[in-house]
Amino acid sequence: METEAIPFLDLVQPHVALEHELTNVFVTALRAGKFVGGSAVDTLEQQFAQFCGTRHAIAVNSGTDALRFALFAAGVKPGDTVITVPNTFIATTEAISQVGAYPGFVDVDAQTFNMSFHALEAFFRENCQTNDATGKTVLKKTGEPVTAVLPVHLYGQMADMDAILDIAKQHNCIVIEDACQAHGAEYLSKKTNTWHKAGAMGKAGAFSFYPGKNLGALGEGGMVTTNDPGIDDMVRVLRDHGQRTKYYHDIEGYNGRLDAIQAGFLSVKLPHLDGWNNRRRERAKCYNSLFKDFSGVITPFEPDWSRAVYHLYVVRVAGRDELKHYLEAKGIGTGLHYPVPLHLQTAYKPLGYRLGDFPVSEKAAKEILSLPMFPTLTEEQQDRVAGSITEFMESQKTGNRTLQFENSPA
Repeated sequence: METEAIPFLDLVQPHVALEHELTNVFVTALRAGKFVGGSAVDTLEQQFAQFCGTRHAIAVNSGTDALRFALFAAGVKPGDTVITVPNTFIATTEAISQVGAYPGFVDVDAQTFNMSFHALEAFFRENCQTNDATGKTVLKKTGEPVTAVLPVHLYGQMADMDAILDIAKQHNCIVIEDACQAHGAEYLSKKTNTWHKAGAMGKAGAFSFYPGKNLGALGEGGMVTTNDPGIDDMVRVLRDHGQRTKYYHDIEGYNGRLDAIQAGFLSVKLPHLDGWNNRRRERAKCYNSLFKDFSGVITPFEPDWSRAVYHLYVVRVAGRDELKHYLEAKGIGTGLHYPVPLHLQTAYKPLGYRLGDFPVSEKAAKEILSLPMFPTLTEEQQDRVAGSITEFMESQKTGNRTLQFENSPA
């Protein structure tokens, strides 16, 4: 009997379970003839703002639009520098470049793989200076202002926001959160002694509703969250061709609106998000238990100030590529997030970065492997994943080839 494959991600079962409600969204839109904007989008924005604990939420066409519009609305201008990390998806830096700004990279923390506040401090200390005439922090390389810090809440875990916000404030920079993988993730602030949701701590937050996210549309979608009424207003103008009133354009904008049908789908799914996130946490604990005695598998690190939502369950292993092929041959889906850090991508070759500039990100890119993770994942499936990894490691020992982690920064 052929063993059933284990997918990396299950986009079928959750939607089949909600099939009646999702179908009703389409039927309602079909009969009303309202497909862009309108009450469905308004309702989702209100629901998502309440979920995140922000005053405003603005629905847009994608996570990339959310990032780009948030930066623009927050006042980032052409020539400015926005500091982010190389260990992320390219949409983070595309948004920076597309508002005309310069991406300044800092390395990630060796345990969380999120922005290292030590590296952020070093960036300001080593690469920046104060302009005596304006009092602004400027990048020595360009002489232009450093205006924003863009931490990425990678894999569903928030970056160390207290430290990042403090450092940014010292240098008169705003903080925009890339929360595209962190719907519902939380951070315990020592300043307020309160848990804060992703997207609620910076000047603005950006979310993606790409289908594979913890809260995914049945197509593309995104959201900007903010407590700033000025950012709220500007994002709404930007997403709709620069107009507040139809055919009266205050600025050149974009076509970044969210379809009403996608908004309706997301409103159906949002009430289930906390439950799905809790299931992901349970699955992560199960993996942690299965791998606790595996010397060759380094599991995700979750600090005590974090409530991660495990958009991805990412382990570090030596011989990553060989293991990936082995698991695929066993019918077990995996992912690589991400195999090439952004500073080494061909698209950013003009920035002049070289191998060795960000060693933690570079080391991670060679060792990280994303294992199957979704709310309907079963313990039996996880047992198979762990068992297959055990078989792989034992086969390496039998073949007198024990794989070792690289001797470089952890």
